[in-house]
This record gives sequence, C-alpha cells and structure tokens, in this order.
Amino acid sequence: MRAAPTRDLVPADTGSGSAVPDALTTTLDRIPALAGAPRDVTVLTGGLTNKNYRIATAERCYVARMPSSHSALLAIDREAEYRNSLAAARSGVAPAVVAYLPADADGLGSLLLIEWVHGRTWSSADVRSEANLARIAASCQALHSGPRFVSDFDMFQTQRDYLSIVRSHGFRLPPRYDEFMPAVAEIREALSRRVQPSVPCHNDLLAENFIDDGERLWLIDYEYAGNNDPYFELGNIASESGLDQEQLEQLVLRYCGKHSPALVARARLWALLSQYGWTLWASIQDAVSELDFDFWSWGMEKYDRAVATFDGAELSRLLVDVQQT
Repeated sequence: MRAAPTRDLVPADTGSGSAVPDALTTTLDRIPALAGAPRDVTVLTGGLTNKNYRIATAERCYVARMPSSHSALLAIDREAEYRNSLAAARSGVAPAVVAYLPADADGLGSLLLIEWVHGRTWSSADVRSEANLARIAASCQALHSGPRFVSDFDMFQTQRDYLSIVRSHGFRLPPRYDEFMPAVAEIREALSRRVQPSVPCHNDLLAENFIDDGERLWLIDYEYAGNNDPYFELGNIASESGLDQEQLEQLVLRYCGKHSPALVARARLWALLSQYGWTLWASIQDAVSELDFDFWSWGMEKYDRAVATFDGAELSRLLVDVQQT
C-alpha cells in the first residue's frame, strides 16, 4: 500500500509472479501488434482506477490499462480518455497510443495500450523542486497549446456530480461539507468575471503522472483530461504536491511569463476547488474500491486543507485579487 494514493498508474514493477487474468490474454490477442508474438506480462502497482500491466515483446514495451468496474461512478469516459490520449501524444508530451479496444458484448472490458516510457516517476518533492518548476511549466504549455480534446472538464460540475452520487448511494460525507457550498458559488462568480480561454488540460497532474527520462518530461494518464481553464492545471499541481505560495508564484511566472497576483489567486482558488471536489472522489472510492487502501483518510487530508482555506481570512482577499486586471 502506498503512502499516498494516485488516481492513475505508477510504473512500478511488482514482479513476474503476479497473476495475469485470462481475460487480459484474450484481449491482448485481439491487438494486431501483439497477436501471436511471444510476450512477457507483468502486473504494475499504483493504479486505483485501473489494472495496469507491462507488456514486453522482443522489440518493444507497452503499458496496458484495463479499467475497474467502478469507473462510471468516478466520471471516467474511456472513449474520451483514448481520444484525448491520442491528442496529447500529438502535442509531444504524452506517450504514443498503440491500440484501444472498447468493452464488448462478451463482457470483456476496454483496454488502452500505450508505449512504455523509460524514465523515473516523480515524487512530490520533485514537483516542489525549484529546478523543475520551469520544466513543469514548459510541459503544461506544450500540452495546452496542442490539439483540442474531445471533452471538457469542469471541477464545479464534477464536484456536483460526485456529490449527487455520494448522496444517492448513502456514502460518507465529510462534516460541514454542505456548509461551504455558498463559498463555492462565490468562487465561481469571481472566476467568471475574467474567464480564461479553455485549453486541453490533463487535470490530474499529481507527481506520479510526471515521468522524467533525463531529457524530456512526460505527462501520463489522461482519464480526467479535458479542455479547461489552464490555471486549474497549475492550481491542481500545487494542491497535489504541496507547493507553497512562493513555489506557486514561480510556477505561474514560468507559465505565463509575468508576475500576476490575479493569476496566482486564480490558481489558488482552483487548488481549493480541487481539494473540495477530489475529497468526494475519495468518498466514492472508500465505498466501492476493493483495494486495501484507506481512501477516507487520504480524502480527509485534502478536505482539512480545504476547510482551513474556507474558514481562513485569506479567502476574501483571493476573491478580490482574482478579479483584478
């Protein structure tokens, strides 16, 4: 069990002794690049919404991703993930997509096959490193200026959808959660005063979704990808890896090329909404996931940080700053 979960793949080998399901073998045989070729299949750890495997042939290595049965509750559209992964690869920051098989009538789930990236998976400490902030900003710029995605991502809508699922299924809701909905409405109004053009965003850039091959920084796993406010991307990065105020200011500066209290405030407000919304992701996972992981505690860590901001004096200043030119 990891000290901090990810919503996606962490390329960490578990060893060849792990069991490989027959359904995967059957599915891999349907892919022309793999059919009939000798291959070694290894289970990978770290995925909390997928089952992930390293597929090695004599010439190439791949990652195969098979979704869990609860993906729909987490608002993951597998067809959109595939098409957005193709677009991200064209931007130059994502590995190539080799094949995609949608779920079929025989009960076989979908499978996404992508090129294996040889490199080191980052930790939160890597994201916080001053030396890496410019690289992160450049990778985001490349993705954001690439081909549009086929779907949009809106954390306000995602949060509402998750809340509806939590309520309708009777899942656990953190204390005081509804109390902050008026503040969320205020944040939405403030952000709408100076709308940023939407760009293709990853929307889930926790540290483990960065892979460094020594020269190039790759962004992997596009389950939550969609066109979005670019400062959600930066705010979510800050939230997931614990960037402090100065580090976030540097990230915004590297991204947009100027000092801007308004854009820093925008990223900070999106970081708050990220914490508030992903808390419910954890609540759903706490109820439905079969993995041995304490999703509730992980989600409450995010929620506690959100509550501190909602209750703090700084929120009112952020609401003013974000509306400045």
